[in-house]
Amino acid sequence: MVVKKKTVKVEAVVLDDAKLERLRTSLAVEGDTTGRELAQTLLECLALTDPVQQIQLIKKAGATLEGIAQPDGSPPPAHLLLASVEALCVMFVSVQAKNPLKRATASALTSVPDWLQEQAAVCLSACLSDGLASQGSEHYSQLTDTITACLDGFPIGERCIRILQTDVFQFFQRALSEYLHVNRSLSGRHVAQAQLMYSCLGAVKASMLVLQRTQELLGAGLKKAAPECPLQRALSGLMVCYTRILTDEEFIQSVQSTAGMAVVLLIRCVMENEEDVAKEVAGLLQCTKQCDSEGSPSWLRVSSAGLYEAARPAALVLYLCHGALAMLSWRGRTLGPRAEALLLLVPHTILDLDTSVKESSTAMVVARMLTLWSGAALDSLQGAMCPPLLSAAVRGDAPLPSRLLEHVYAHWEHPLDGVRHQTRSLFRNLLLLHQASAANGTDADRTSSAALTSDPYITRLTRGLLALEWHMRGKYGSLACLVELLGAGYLLSLEPRLPARLLGLMGDQTLAPYASDLLEKLFVSHKAQLSGQEAGETAVSAAGSTEGWLEEWHSTWVRPLLEVLCKARLDQTTYILDYFLPRLLRCNPSSLSHMVQALQESPPTATGPPGSRGAVGALMTCLRAARAQGVMRPSEEGLWGGLVPLPLLRHALLHKHDQVRMDTLGLVCESHRSTETICPQEMDLIRHFLPSNLNSQSPGVRQQTVSLIKKLLCRLKDSAQFLQKRVAQEKDPKKKETDQHILHSYKEFLCWFCETLFGSLVPGASFSTCLTALHLLGMVAELLSFFTGPDGFALGECVSETHADAVLFCVASNFLEVKQLSSALLRRLPPRVVRLEAADRLHSLLEAALGLSTSTRPFDSVTAAHLLNLLLHQPGLQPALLLCAQQQGLPLQLPQPGEPQASVQASTLERNRLALIQFLLECLKAEVAQAEQSLLQAAAARPLYGRAHCITAVLQYINTGSLVLMSQWRCLVSELVAVCYRMSDVVSPVVQSSSPEGLIPMDTDSEASAGLQRILQEIQPRDTNDFFNNSRQLDTQTQELHTSDGPVREETKGSGGEAYRVTAQMVLVCSWRSMKEVSMLLGELCQSLPLHTPNSHGLITEEQVEGVGQYFREQLLQSRHRGAFELAYVGFVRLTDMLCKSGSKTLQRLPAHWLKEVLSEVRSSDPSSKLCATRRSAGIPFYIQALLSSEPKSSSCSLLKMTMRDLTALAKPTQGTVTDASTVPQVHALNILRALYRDTRLGENIVPFVADGLQAAVLGFTSPIWAVRNSSTLLFSTLITRIFGVKKGKDEHSKKNRMTGREFFTRFPALYPFLLSQLEQAASSVDSDSGQVKLHPSLFLLLLVLGRLYPSPMDGSATPLGLAAFMPFIIRCGCSAVYRTREMAARALVPFVLVTQIPATVQTLLEQLPLQPGPHTQQNHIHGTLLQVLFLLRSYQSDSLKPQLDGSITAALHQRLWLADRRNPCLVTRAVCLDLLACVCSLGFGLEEDTQLRSLCDDVISLLMASELVTSGCRGDGPLAVPGYVQYLQSFARLASRMCVTGPDRMKDPRGAQLFGRLVHCPHYEVRELALEALLRKVKAEDEDAEGEECGVVTFDLDVQMLCRMAMHETHLPCLAKVLQVLSMVPLSSLLPWTDGHATLPDLQALEHILKVAQENTHSVDLYCASLTLASRLVVHLVEESAQELNGATVACLGLWGALLRQGCMEDQPTEVKLITADMLVETTPCLLTSSTLPLGISHTVALWQSVFTLLQDEEQEVRDRASHYICSTPQDLLSAVHSDVAAGALCPPVALQLGVALLCQLFQVWDQVAVGVTTLTEWLLGDCMPDMRAEENTDVDEEFLFEKGDLNLWAEPLQWARLLHTHLAALASAAGPAGVPPAERRRLSELAQAQAQASEQALVALPTLPQFSAALEHARLSVQRERAGLALGILGMLQEDSLLS
Repeated sequence: MVVKKKTVKVEAVVLDDAKLERLRTSLAVEGDTTGRELAQTLLECLALTDPVQQIQLIKKAGATLEGIAQPDGSPPPAHLLLASVEALCVMFVSVQAKNPLKRATASALTSVPDWLQEQAAVCLSACLSDGLASQGSEHYSQLTDTITACLDGFPIGERCIRILQTDVFQFFQRALSEYLHVNRSLSGRHVAQAQLMYSCLGAVKASMLVLQRTQELLGAGLKKAAPECPLQRALSGLMVCYTRILTDEEFIQSVQSTAGMAVVLLIRCVMENEEDVAKEVAGLLQCTKQCDSEGSPSWLRVSSAGLYEAARPAALVLYLCHGALAMLSWRGRTLGPRAEALLLLVPHTILDLDTSVKESSTAMVVARMLTLWSGAALDSLQGAMCPPLLSAAVRGDAPLPSRLLEHVYAHWEHPLDGVRHQTRSLFRNLLLLHQASAANGTDADRTSSAALTSDPYITRLTRGLLALEWHMRGKYGSLACLVELLGAGYLLSLEPRLPARLLGLMGDQTLAPYASDLLEKLFVSHKAQLSGQEAGETAVSAAGSTEGWLEEWHSTWVRPLLEVLCKARLDQTTYILDYFLPRLLRCNPSSLSHMVQALQESPPTATGPPGSRGAVGALMTCLRAARAQGVMRPSEEGLWGGLVPLPLLRHALLHKHDQVRMDTLGLVCESHRSTETICPQEMDLIRHFLPSNLNSQSPGVRQQTVSLIKKLLCRLKDSAQFLQKRVAQEKDPKKKETDQHILHSYKEFLCWFCETLFGSLVPGASFSTCLTALHLLGMVAELLSFFTGPDGFALGECVSETHADAVLFCVASNFLEVKQLSSALLRRLPPRVVRLEAADRLHSLLEAALGLSTSTRPFDSVTAAHLLNLLLHQPGLQPALLLCAQQQGLPLQLPQPGEPQASVQASTLERNRLALIQFLLECLKAEVAQAEQSLLQAAAARPLYGRAHCITAVLQYINTGSLVLMSQWRCLVSELVAVCYRMSDVVSPVVQSSSPEGLIPMDTDSEASAGLQRILQEIQPRDTNDFFNNSRQLDTQTQELHTSDGPVREETKGSGGEAYRVTAQMVLVCSWRSMKEVSMLLGELCQSLPLHTPNSHGLITEEQVEGVGQYFREQLLQSRHRGAFELAYVGFVRLTDMLCKSGSKTLQRLPAHWLKEVLSEVRSSDPSSKLCATRRSAGIPFYIQALLSSEPKSSSCSLLKMTMRDLTALAKPTQGTVTDASTVPQVHALNILRALYRDTRLGENIVPFVADGLQAAVLGFTSPIWAVRNSSTLLFSTLITRIFGVKKGKDEHSKKNRMTGREFFTRFPALYPFLLSQLEQAASSVDSDSGQVKLHPSLFLLLLVLGRLYPSPMDGSATPLGLAAFMPFIIRCGCSAVYRTREMAARALVPFVLVTQIPATVQTLLEQLPLQPGPHTQQNHIHGTLLQVLFLLRSYQSDSLKPQLDGSITAALHQRLWLADRRNPCLVTRAVCLDLLACVCSLGFGLEEDTQLRSLCDDVISLLMASELVTSGCRGDGPLAVPGYVQYLQSFARLASRMCVTGPDRMKDPRGAQLFGRLVHCPHYEVRELALEALLRKVKAEDEDAEGEECGVVTFDLDVQMLCRMAMHETHLPCLAKVLQVLSMVPLSSLLPWTDGHATLPDLQALEHILKVAQENTHSVDLYCASLTLASRLVVHLVEESAQELNGATVACLGLWGALLRQGCMEDQPTEVKLITADMLVETTPCLLTSSTLPLGISHTVALWQSVFTLLQDEEQEVRDRASHYICSTPQDLLSAVHSDVAAGALCPPVALQLGVALLCQLFQVWDQVAVGVTTLTEWLLGDCMPDMRAEENTDVDEEFLFEKGDLNLWAEPLQWARLLHTHLAALASAAGPAGVPPAERRRLSELAQAQAQASEQALVALPTLPQFSAALEHARLSVQRERAGLALGILGMLQEDSLLS
């Protein structure tokens, strides 16, 4: 990426008249030749105004000065020479700091000879002193910059500062005092405040620079000076200013941090003894003044007294620590005791503050300080004398590193990248500190990497990191640090599967960058280690050693990569290509050949598991990465890069998987060299790829396609320029001819490229095709241009008028992006083909645009806006506007010159823009007047929002700097603002009513009610909603409306007796869209137009801006309709941005003023307030969001802090009685807080207030008012997302969606005591011993929050914020009488128990359960305890690093089995106990060898067999119809299924088959369904050879006969579906013959039954899919087993099956049905669709092919991909017959569709059914006929339902399908011969085609002018049908000619 350098602004030297005249006079005296020449040069410089020439003259003067020799005898310098030096000094002081003139002047002064330098310094001192003493505060910044410039490599300037030391310090003291004073008066003026902060920062930095450069002189001066000398007073004043900055929280952190460094620097400069300095700084950190007066002077202690106050800000200590670390020297010197103590004090001080830090920016300072400290400590340890205390304190097992590591673990997941980076640096430094401290021990060898690997501390740390969850991002950086220190071999020895594990994590977008960084560190380090080891072994030859270590490296890193690329899903390998593979190839480019060889050894048809890219895809991925890295290049031979055959590339470009195609395209397009010539093979590959990949539904694929082809076009452009340059210089004719041939091939390729893209923009083209084509054409126009140029390709010749029309009509698309791209492309096409200059065309387009601007369909107004913007550049627009105005009777005056010569200077574009806005404004005025009389008519006929949108669009791209007709623009702006207010007044009553969606007049406000009554005058009856349920006809010819002025009569602008259908939806849409456009227009006016002030003549005044702000305030605070206030918010945000950036002090203060007003109104609101207390406070949160977002993030955020303090105070419940006066403000506050926490623009500035917000949300649940509790719920949900982030996985309780307790309470320390106290209070009320249900209101929220936390294995045991304190209360919550509370408590307990503590905790909980039933048994206690044990054991089971369990748990559980049998009367606790037994007896629990567990399993089976559900006589519902019955049934079924179906071999029991039989015959469907589901999982696992968690050995033979019987008699549909799914996976040899009890059914009868099930259950998707799958298997079996022709009954049955398949292809079918249908068609392709014997007959077979084509054009991409698999089932000989380049393998759907039609035509010839084929394809070509009636119906639907989408297929392209059919039909018809199609059939088809062509033509003629815009969908549909009829007539005409010739 090339970063453009900033252009430095050069300004000329400008001096005031008096100073300039004095310099001229002094330079005009006589002198020697050299002096005269120098003075003349400077005089010329002062007379010039060009800064560049001034710089040249100053350089000339500097060269002259350098050559001046000292006169003999050392006389004083000549007066003229001193005057010249003085002139240079004056210029240096006068010029701005960043002006290159200052640097040039300083260079010239530096050239002064040595003998003159003292006088030059005195002269510069005089000039600077004069400026310091005389100039005002407005010049402080310039003077500060001048002082800084003097010390920036400028010796004379540095000498000058030494001379003026006291004056300079006095200036800084004066400047900082002024800044501190002014800052208090800038509240609300954010821009001015930001400028002040910048100036203050510069002054503090400059004062520090002066202190550093004059430190020695300063110390000497203070010693010699008397007390209270000017220097001492100046330094004391400086210290006071620094102190005030540090204690004033209004200052931003960068200023305060710099002030902290300045304080320490000043102390160091004043106090010479380093130990005294360390003692003084330590006192500052500890806030303890030193009692003795040694070392520090009294004036220093007095001036810094504010730093010792107890109430000082907490962050002040951080800044002082920063100063201590940055300003004191720690490297290369021996530390004294006090310095060493200070160095050890700093981290403890920072860590003590760490838990109280709220702001993320302060957390960043903390992290940076700790990293800075670790660096300073490391420097100190590397000195000659190692500090003993420091060395002992930084060892790994010392307390300080442990605390620092806890800080690392708490912050390595911080939201700020900077904090995470600093924690990684801190971790690395801690490792180095441990290493350095070890080096200072007795054994120096411990510092080597080999020795460190045996260090117990390092080993423990590494194992702990590896044991952490991999979703923790900080883990990767820490492991990378270990790799740098210890090498990759050490980590690989501890975790051999580390490469595979990290590669598996590359599919996660959030983890891929971190995993790839760690992988790179590992394989680079591993390569260095292996190569180093081999190099050290001298016994092995060099070649052999390279091959040996490289093979091991490949086996470790390359082979796992290839396995993942071949077998993982595509979405899991995307980031491997982006992050990992390029780095691997950069590390070892020779690995490419190994990759290619390994992948090419795989079979060419190997595709890998479903969803993977296979070997071909993996090969393309590797080649693409290698090509992008420059490892390989294409060659002219048949092998790409000498490695891959070109046919394989062509096949990969048409691969089914999107990413494989994209990788192959990237291989073709990407290149390491931008001027690399594009070879013919590459252009052929693009020709092969583009046509079938334009219509991609995936946005990502479209984006990649455009991006990659752009790279190709850029390379083509660069290489073409290089070739053209070489052709012009080449003298060799052969080489010149070769280059010209390449250029000619480029042009041919580009012409084909553009023709293909333009040709795809046909009527009915899909959105994705249009979007891709327009994107690519826009790139061609941008990079290569369609205009003819001397060096171009003359691509304008490739563009025809038809092409331009196709692009123009794309403007009418319903998709905004297509509109934008087509509009931009039209401006880049040659004007001769666009033809907008033609008056007739321009007028017709203008009329179309104006007509669309009044449409009731919102997207039509967007089309109108794009058309009008296109016409703006045409000179004939104004006459066309005049003509339209005359036709409509509007008073339009063309722009008149308001200033002299204005009309001449004004551009055509400006005059056109002004005229168009005036015309639209006049139209809008008339429509507003009509709406004021009848909003209903306006909503039905001419809604207001279209005109307003067009005005906004025309204003959007205005260049205000080039406007000439200023007075007319000002008048226009005033009119626009006034009309906007009128529009708002018309529609405001609707959107501000209490029920805008229904328009019910319920407002008590008199003005709103009056407005509503005026709108509702025509609606009868007024007291009902009948009008809103039924449309009403309004007569538009005459309509009498009663207003306050009397009856008004409205005439129709339309024709005849046209009537409008008006619904409440239309009125509401008209209202809120009008409000939207008013807001957008006003926001555009305020943001885009310059402000009119006394100093600048803009277009909009301050009064207008303030009025617009008041308008937005009213709308946002009173609107009820979300669409209205959301879009008013967008406009208001534009306004607030403009206010902050304006130069007006009044406007800058408005946001703060408005914010205080609305907060006051919220604070005093009650039910009678106009503020909306429902609808989540409507627009109030948006209003406050907009005001707060205007505050710069880098500022002190005073408005945000004030707002959050007020709102959190209001949101928390008040003490005392709850009243409306307190409830309404609380609801508002909660709703506003929710919006602010959700606002991403506030960023991390909102985080300090999260704890207060969470407290308010939890406490809000204690309110008795429902509205408060509801708002608290919404706020709580928002805060959970804000704290823990968006959901990062499907499992809500996964650790990806959680946070460690240390991190949580470190970031929000105030929540620790709050949550603990609240939980304690809630837990005290949950005890259910009394039998009463007590539910604490906020308990649920507390458990939700705590359930999101978990302890980290890296946490220390003695932590002040540990989670152990919460555990007793959570366990107590498990005794609640509320079921949900017990469940939440169990879930919340799991994160608080480490995996190593789970066995002991479970044992403790189990021992609390009773050993036998008793009279005082508390079932709630038992249930809560069992749930806690169950959740803990499930967590233990899922942990990969769990310890081994002993038999105590099974023993304790064995003793309490009564809880699971009949002795326990509570079914709820029995169910949980059964779930617990299922968990313990499952696989992977670590107890397989325990004899007690085996005994437990035996007893469990006995318990199940003795259950009521198994024993006879106890299977009814009577005695068990109690609460918890269903739960008990499900738990029983799960346990029994696990024991006898999916259990391990050790549980094998002969009673399993009997138990399973009882399960599937149980009368309760819950039991049967779970049993069948377990069986289905088992069968699927065995079928896929998956090694699942529950995939053991089946403990009994599968009873297929029992399943067949269930398939015949099962009544519960889900159970029946699972039975059929199992049977569809059973081998047919064991399934057939089908048996029903003792009866055996024929195969045909079984098929009929299955088909009947499918027919009768189409509403059940699972059952329909299962029956269709099983039926298809039976159909294939019948066809394959029949040795002769099928009989009639079989054919009829198969026809029914085919009908079901065709039904499953319909557009309205669920996706699952279509996918199953596609799978069945693919499976039957070899035996039915492509069989040469036509077993189903020609009609049924063709119908199946039609189903395939329907699915290949389905809107769902997954369905199309699944249907394209039929290619894999097609015989290779058939494929080769239709396409020689197609290999066996899945292809993308467009190519599969093309091949399918070709295959069908080929099969027609194989079947000898060519005539039938011609007839069938011709009927398909014609498609649906007679569409005119449907068009009328659709129009009605559009009028009545504004937002109805209808049945649309946004992917299918009917015209392209028709052309594809026509292509193959023509070939088939020629093969049919003259007698192929009977004459009668030809006549029937001809009549049908002619009728369709005639009907389509008539319907097209009946459409209005330019129907491509006014009736785009209807025109496209009719155009497609007309062309289809024409193509069919062409085919039929060809057949007719053949028959005549014969």
